[in-house]
Formats: sequence, C-alpha cells, structure tokens
Amino acid sequence: MTRAADPVSPAHTNVPANVPANVPDNVPDDPDGDTDLAARAAALVRDAVLGDLARRVVAECGADVGLVGVPERLPGRSGGGEGMVLRHWAGTRADLLHDLAVPAGTGLGGRALAERAPSWVPDYRAATTISHHYDAAVTAEDLYAMLTVPLLHGGTVYGVVYASLRAVVPFGDVRIAAVGKLAATATRALAGAAAWTAPAPRKVAASPRRAAPAPPLTRREHEVLRWAATGRTNPEIAARLGLTCNTVTGYLKAAMHKLGVRNRTELALAARESGLLDPAVQEHAVQEHAVQRRAVQGRAVQEGRAGRPAPEVS
Repeated sequence: MTRAADPVSPAHTNVPANVPANVPDNVPDDPDGDTDLAARAAALVRDAVLGDLARRVVAECGADVGLVGVPERLPGRSGGGEGMVLRHWAGTRADLLHDLAVPAGTGLGGRALAERAPSWVPDYRAATTISHHYDAAVTAEDLYAMLTVPLLHGGTVYGVVYASLRAVVPFGDVRIAAVGKLAATATRALAGAAAWTAPAPRKVAASPRRAAPAPPLTRREHEVLRWAATGRTNPEIAARLGLTCNTVTGYLKAAMHKLGVRNRTELALAARESGLLDPAVQEHAVQEHAVQRRAVQGRAVQEGRAGRPAPEVS
C-alpha cells in the first residue's frame, strides 16, 4: 500500500487545514499570486516524487517495505524540534509506521537525518548503534534489515528514504547503489521544485568540472573493499582471504579514510561512483553470496533437526 502525504496533524504544525502539507505558512503576500501558486505547485511535486520513491524502492530495489520521511519541525522536542514524519509508504502490513514522528537522531532514519549520511543495519532490533524508540512499530511489520538514505542537496535534507527487508541480511553494494540512484533522482526533482519559491540566484559562469580520480588503494584494500561491497561480514572476508578479522578491519578503515567516508554504506557508494568496483562483477558476487546463504540456511534446518550444527559460509 502506498499513500500520498496526509495533512499534517494539528499537534505538529500551524498550517491551516486547507493548505497542502509542507507549504510554508509565512509566504509573503504577492499581488499576482505567483508566489503562492509556486509554493502549492512545489508541494504537489514533492508529494508525487516522494510517494513514487517509496513505491519504486519496493518495486525496483527488492525491498519489502519502502518509507519516506518528510522533514518537519516537531514542537516540544529537544534540539529545536528538528525531525521528520513518515508520510509515504509502500508494502506495509500494519499502520504503526504511518505518520510516525521521528525526531533527529532517533532510530536509523533519525540518525540519517541528523548525520546527513546513509546507514544500514542487518538486524534493526538487535542493532547496538541506534536508539530503539520504534521497535514496536518495526516488530509489527516484521522488519529486520534496514537501509536509510537522506535526500541531500546543497546542505538541505528534503527527506529520508528507507528500504527495509523482512529478513536478517546484509545490504550488498548492488542494492545500496540501486536505492542511492533512486534517492539521487528524487533529490534532483525536489531541489528543482524548491527552486520555484527561492529568489533567483545571480548567474555566475561555471568552470568545467573534472571527475575526481579514484583514490589510490592498495591491492589488499581493494580486494577487501570488493568483498565488503557484496555484503560479506569481516569474519567471512577474513576466512576467504586468509586474514585475521583485525587485519580486515584495518584495510576497511584505510579505504574509508582514503575515500572520505564514515561507514560501510558510504564506502560502497563512493567506491561505485569512483569506478573502483565493476557493477557486473559485483552483482554476480552478491547473487552468488545470496545463493550460498540460502544453501546454508537450508542445511541448518535439516541438520538442526538431526541435532548437528551447520557450517558457516566463508
């Protein structure tokens, strides 16, 4: 199920009920009505783009549930009330996540909003790096793996998109890149709509931009990065390459430093954009890993019945 943005509840806004959601209530009077018309048109575009984004995350990225949070001020909250409300969704079974207010810094989406960076967890309910304010709502949807990507342009966050799965699995480079591509497309459309109500900028001749060269990674750093981008854990990478977990961690940290990123999600996106990863090779590796995991899960069920432990995938 997907739904366009509802009118914001009175508890979270001062916008009159007959004004579309997210239209500023402080737009100055315009004798010709052009400013008001532009604001309303921009709001319609935002709703259409964000609703479509939630649907496409499910249809095109293999997610079970797609959600989009819309930034809104949340009165009564600390930190100036910065937060968002989940206004768009697809694939949900219950309604606990619908219109859910998420202050900045809480949960995985609130963390993406506060840090202006994407992040993911293979098991939301067991994650130790996020707050657990929304476990009841997440449990009601039977969700585990979750990826959040902020819709960031020019320092402004236009929303946060969630891709969630009803299974405990790592997010590989292919799925992260797919969600990131949809998020980038939606962000460009949102920034364009926002420009309708912004003052016309002074035109400045732009100098040609050259693509930044890929940072020089060592052979081992590149090898570890390639396996990490397919969703392998550090122990799995260590077993495959004959290294220790600490050594794998060191290579990943070095690669993150060279690429200027803070976590594995950003690392996968930056590596793809820098041309360090071959999309076709990565997709094949992710599919191969998924097949291996399903095989191991099948053996685990069979051997569990016989009282024998099942081997791990390396």
